[in-house]
Amino acid sequence: MEFSVPEMSCGHCTAAIEKAVKDVDPAATVNCDLDTRRVTVDTSLSQADVSQAITEAGYESEPATA
Repeated sequence: MEFSVPEMSCGHCTAAIEKAVKDVDPAATVNCDLDTRRVTVDTSLSQADVSQAITEAGYESEPATA
């Protein structure tokens, strides 16, 4: 699943998001693209759970559209 995270702007942001997702699913694969401000997550969690984790890391997110 892919999320748009407009406020993600640096390595600290990507590290915080990756940590937040991995805290709820240690097996998740998280890829952050600063150029497009998108986060791709491969996980067994629901989209709502991943979105909540990103929000708790301090970043607004929404499902990315093509």
